[in-house]
Amino acid sequence: MTVPVLGEALLFAAGAAIIGVAGVLLARRARDRRYGRLVSVDAGSGGGARLRSERFRISGRPDVVRRRRDGRSIPVELKTRPLPADGPPRSHIVQVWAYCLLLEETEGVPPPFGVLRYGDGREVEVPWGSEERGILLGIRRAMDLPYDGRARPSRARCAQCRWCAICDARA
Repeated sequence: MTVPVLGEALLFAAGAAIIGVAGVLLARRARDRRYGRLVSVDAGSGGGARLRSERFRISGRPDVVRRRRDGRSIPVELKTRPLPADGPPRSHIVQVWAYCLLLEETEGVPPPFGVLRYGDGREVEVPWGSEERGILLGIRRAMDLPYDGRARPSRARCAQCRWCAICDARA
């Protein structure tokens, strides 16, 4: 191969790569638009909307909030790991429910669902309705109860825990 032909091949490959990346980005934007207009993003620096409920004594900052044409907002929680084979962990679902409750309390209108978006690009729509609200509020009430001693502390696990200094169950 001559130098001009090699240069043309490299230029063609670079152009094809740019077109491929642009296609992926456009597809991602189209997917995002189906949830509505972007309202806020928490980029890790506290830039997103902090939502508070004094009544339930919870607060949180969804990674992304999108507003649908009907005025209802959708929380989108971003996870860096891939979606587990057996579906989203319960803790991820409860986190999205909490954001749904916070949006409901803040805006006066419940979202129809929340979204979990995983690092592998897959998404799970998490329903939000009276049943889910009841489960979440049951979990919230349980958090107000005195600690019942169920934790089984171990030196290895407790050494890694960020709550170790204030935990009643520490080893």
